[in-house]
Amino acid sequence: MVELFSIIGVFLAIEGALYAGAPSMAKKLAHDISQMEESTLRRAGLIALGVGVGLVWMVRG
Repeated sequence: MVELFSIIGVFLAIEGALYAGAPSMAKKLAHDISQMEESTLRRAGLIALGVGVGLVWMVRG
């Protein structure tokens, strides 16, 4: 459970750094994502999921 909260904390820190460091880029990215087709977002999500699971698998192996 500690690891889960650590992961969530790191995720929030990275996302917060994006919003604090480059708010205009974050707004542009959110706008661009809202204009994408669902199939493109789904494909990108599946790729990110696969990379994330693979990375955790390699590190925690």
